[in-house]
Amino acid sequence: MHERAEKNIVPAEASGACHFQETKTEVIEEAFPGMFMDTPEDERTKLISCLGAFRQFWSSLSQESHEQCVQWIVRFIHSQHSPKRISFLYDCLAMAVETGLLPPRMVCESLINSETLEWERTQLWALTFKLVRKIIGGVDYKGVRDLLKVILEKILTIPNTVSSAVVQQLLAAREVVAYILERNACLLPAYFAVTEIRKLYPEGKLPHWLLGNLVSDFVDTFRPTARINSICGRCSLLPVVNNSGAMCNSWKLDPTTLRFPLKGLLPYDKDLFEPQTALLRYVLEQPYSRDMVCNMLGLNKQHKQRCPVLEDQLVDLVVYAMERSETEEKFDDGGTSQLLWQHLSSQLIFFVLFQFASFPHMVLSLHQKLAGRGLIKGRDHLMWVLLQFISGSIQKNALADFLPVMKLFDLLYPEKECIPVPDINKPQSTHAFAMTCIWIHLNRKAHSDNSKLQIPIPHSLKLHHEFLQQSLRNKSLQMNDYKIALLCNAYSTNSECFTLPMGVLVETIYGNGNMRIPLPGTNCMASGSITPLPMNLLDSLTVHAKMSLIHSIATRVIKLAHAKSSLALAPALVETYSRLLVYMEIESLGIKGFISQLLPTVFKSHAWGILHTLLEMFSYRMHHIQPHYRVQLLSHLHSLAAVPQTNQNQLHLCVESTALRLITALGSSEVQPQFTRFLSDPKTVLSAESEELNRALILTLARATHVTDFFTGSDSIQGTWCKDILQTIMSFTPHNWASHTLSCFPAPLQAFFKQNNVPQESRFNLKKNVEEEYRKWKSMTNENDIITHFSMQGSPPLFLCLLWKMLLETDHINQIGYRVLERIGARALVAHVRTFADFLVYEFSTSAGGQQLNKCIEILNDMVWKYNIVTLDRLILCLAMRSHEGNEAQVCYFIIQLLLLKPNDFRNRVSDFVKENSPEHWLQNDWHTKHMSYHKKYPEKLYFEGLAEQVNPPVQIQPQYLPIYFGNVCLRFLPVFDIVIHRFLELLPVSKSLETLLDHLGGLYKFHDRPVTYLYNTLHYYERHLRERTNLKRKLVHAIIGSLKDNRPQGWCLSDTYIKSAMNVREDNPWIPDDTYYCKLIGRLSPGPFPNCDWRFNEFPNPAAHALHVTCVELMALAVPGKDVGNALLNVVLKSQPLVPRENITAWMNAIGLIITALPEPYWIVLHDRIVSVINSSSLTSETEWVGYPFQLFDFTACHQSYSEMSCSYTLALAHAVWHHSSIGQLSLIPKFLTEVLIPIVKTEFQLLYVYHLVGPFLQRFQQERTRCMIEVKYRF
Repeated sequence: MHERAEKNIVPAEASGACHFQETKTEVIEEAFPGMFMDTPEDERTKLISCLGAFRQFWSSLSQESHEQCVQWIVRFIHSQHSPKRISFLYDCLAMAVETGLLPPRMVCESLINSETLEWERTQLWALTFKLVRKIIGGVDYKGVRDLLKVILEKILTIPNTVSSAVVQQLLAAREVVAYILERNACLLPAYFAVTEIRKLYPEGKLPHWLLGNLVSDFVDTFRPTARINSICGRCSLLPVVNNSGAMCNSWKLDPTTLRFPLKGLLPYDKDLFEPQTALLRYVLEQPYSRDMVCNMLGLNKQHKQRCPVLEDQLVDLVVYAMERSETEEKFDDGGTSQLLWQHLSSQLIFFVLFQFASFPHMVLSLHQKLAGRGLIKGRDHLMWVLLQFISGSIQKNALADFLPVMKLFDLLYPEKECIPVPDINKPQSTHAFAMTCIWIHLNRKAHSDNSKLQIPIPHSLKLHHEFLQQSLRNKSLQMNDYKIALLCNAYSTNSECFTLPMGVLVETIYGNGNMRIPLPGTNCMASGSITPLPMNLLDSLTVHAKMSLIHSIATRVIKLAHAKSSLALAPALVETYSRLLVYMEIESLGIKGFISQLLPTVFKSHAWGILHTLLEMFSYRMHHIQPHYRVQLLSHLHSLAAVPQTNQNQLHLCVESTALRLITALGSSEVQPQFTRFLSDPKTVLSAESEELNRALILTLARATHVTDFFTGSDSIQGTWCKDILQTIMSFTPHNWASHTLSCFPAPLQAFFKQNNVPQESRFNLKKNVEEEYRKWKSMTNENDIITHFSMQGSPPLFLCLLWKMLLETDHINQIGYRVLERIGARALVAHVRTFADFLVYEFSTSAGGQQLNKCIEILNDMVWKYNIVTLDRLILCLAMRSHEGNEAQVCYFIIQLLLLKPNDFRNRVSDFVKENSPEHWLQNDWHTKHMSYHKKYPEKLYFEGLAEQVNPPVQIQPQYLPIYFGNVCLRFLPVFDIVIHRFLELLPVSKSLETLLDHLGGLYKFHDRPVTYLYNTLHYYERHLRERTNLKRKLVHAIIGSLKDNRPQGWCLSDTYIKSAMNVREDNPWIPDDTYYCKLIGRLSPGPFPNCDWRFNEFPNPAAHALHVTCVELMALAVPGKDVGNALLNVVLKSQPLVPRENITAWMNAIGLIITALPEPYWIVLHDRIVSVINSSSLTSETEWVGYPFQLFDFTACHQSYSEMSCSYTLALAHAVWHHSSIGQLSLIPKFLTEVLIPIVKTEFQLLYVYHLVGPFLQRFQQERTRCMIEVKYRF
């Protein structure tokens, strides 16, 4: 087509030239231009004549040739030198456009894009833009947008200095731009115009002088629009790492500039265009923040992408740590400085290992920033951090990558004399030796690479080096100092030298091959070492040395698994392995290897003892395991439960107990992201046969969706991620829920279970079936027939009911009863326990009371403690998970209370365990000794041993117990106790029973791995049930928090004011806190006063997460309605408070936003009332009250800085802080709030503008996370 157009245009050019030649005037006219004048009629005649000829020519051209023809005409005109002729020809073009002959867009584009249109030809420039100004009105808006872009670029070609004589003609271009930008001309939507301008003149770049204030004034008209789409004080808002919503899009930054990813090229406030280094730095400083950093910057571990801005912040953090070290008197064990360096080391290894940061670049940058600063007190710690990475990666990378460290050494170690050897009895000595260790690794690398570059030992390090050499020659190394750690750190890349010190560590925990020690239960022996490696020794090993140690342990465990060794692992090895798994730096060999390699290998080898050990480790010793590993383990456990070999009492109990812990421990913000990964096959994370585990999962689902407000504004689970999960559960284990439990579920879950109601077996039928089976039991005489009938698969699961009746009627069970139990097997027995739980409720309901009731209680306790038929935790879990109503539910809870408190068996076990043990296992070296003495006093009997002894004749059994290193009935009961408390809270008549349980057993929460989180979830989920039950709330908080008083510093959780005022009040005279109390409480989050601690073993990952949860717990525990608490929190910044520093107001708003969104709906919904009162205030309803431009009064920052703030700007800023921290579920109430409350009361333009300012910044989040809400808002507006 293009070739055809070319052929057409060649004759066309000749013809066109002919027509345009006719327009040439006589030579004499040209010579005497002032003497000959054409009349307007002559000019018009010429134009019409020329146009007529051109029309014939134009009509003869093909459509494809039109554009080239117009371009040729423009070239022809621009080749003329007579302004008069150019003017005439332009008039011709104008007339052609006006008469519809030529399309205006094509003419304008050809004129502006012409290469010969240059500012130096001022007359041509002026005439061209005058023509464009004349005809541009006929161009569509897309064409005008393209023309504006080209005109702005043309104007950029004009230099900064030109002669004043030509300025007037150049201004013709400005007039065209002004015409385009004129809103009343309606040539181009102003938003498109500002977009093109901002592309060419971004923030900070001044417009061309020719355009002057034309462009800047136009752009300024969009500042209110930009502010409508901006969150007030956004740069001061900070997240809580690992909190709900912290991983959402609100905190994303551009990975190259660290700027917020602002939508649209609007003139936002200057601070929004700045790199958000403070935000990234804050997150980086938080322990366990690396996933959030990757999420914020869009970094993917699979794609190795260097991120220079992240690198810079890591370097700045190291410099900050160096400055901190300068002011510290001493480097205390567990002090703030040590924790900071420990955290830095972990961050550096992760980000450099995944190549998000370059090691040599960072070292050179550090050198540059430390040069001339004289900061040398922290040099050993800095070298320790660098040693971590060097020792682990020097073998795989080039020597040149590590040589910059020597440059840093020259800067930080200026000594001319030898540095003395430190006291190696102190853990800090390993830091003092770090530089010498680095030199040894570099030297080793140089030798192994046959590098010509030799690095002589610096003179100042000679004594350190000689000490290490001498220690290496000593073949009998002791564990009483840090010499072994020093040698491991220095020689971890030299296998000849490394074998000796690592061998000593390994031998210490493996135990002497000849020594045996007993473990709990019968026939269970282990290797003899019981003292684990202490944490301060493990902390003193480099990451490379720790990786070698954990690899050695994992290899040994796999080897023993393959060998099916009857000898259990040494307690020291198991405890040390648990401690090593806490280090995030060794994740690939640590927890990842544990879940993905070690567990499956042990399972395939059928090494059930080791499998039991690994599950115990996970239940009682693991901290801060990422949720995807926990859900992966849950999936493993469900597949494990189906294997015939695990149908063994102890292992089955352990698998179910571990699964229960995993399910109930899932964080509210973790549930949805983790379970949506399994939507294609939900069976993998659900139990095919355990109703209790599936019920626990539904309770977790209900709690998670309530706390995160997932279902807010929704009445159905249709189309949500949990529909398939619930349907699969109902197909596996169909069940109902009691109405008092169901009433606590979010509405969509309630609707689902009402629609999927499962017929229940009647009480009468159960009783009849038990009587029928009992008659069979008594009438059958053949032992084999009895055993076969009652243990056969598919037979009614009523055997425990029969044992109960035997004891009730005859006070004993014969040997056949024991044989049947043994044959039924652990897995099938659970169904019997379930039926027995229902049967017990019916039996106790119909009991005559008095002597008969006491007899029932005695038999039940005998079945647990005397005959060991069922474990207490299993029986109580089944009872707590049944769905009895009304009176029967009360009876069920009465049985639970009797089981736990009536005999002394369990109370004594709890009392002794709490009294003799500490939850801080990582600080202990004698756990095993205490563990064994406890099991000797209270042995676990999991194979019906009591029954075997009592039957006539007694059965001699010696069951093979699997090794127990950490567990006992008290610790197994804890997750069950969590569920029991929740069931008791749901039923009002049993409140007093719950208080009694907490009085006697609350001390167990000393060993709960997440006591504050459990309390937070409980108070949040049951907020409606606990509103009027202030005494019970106080009792619950006191029991759980009080259990930890001996293991936590003062003020670690509840404020002193609360402890003094709220814990000791009478119900008729509740304590009502004042504004000062709320101010002090909020002050704990900006920043918190909480002491630093080793966050690796803490319930929470960092101080902010801890502060948020304990503050929320305290606020929910107050005997004050949620609405009043919410209003008091808002008043902290909305009223003038002497305790709130004015210059730091946005930090306080941030704290309120974090806290109030983490509380139940009644606490944060009061913000809507405040917004309504502002919209109804006279400042927005009466337009005469406004002084000046309304947008200025909505600008919180400007108003605050000029001391001219009003309640409307403060409320706006606070609403933004709250909604910025809100979950998408909480935000989804905005459309309803708009429709039902705000829009009906909006009467003035100012009110409407205020509503726009409120909602505007959150439309982008609606678009990304819940499009339905964005459509609703758009529809309402």
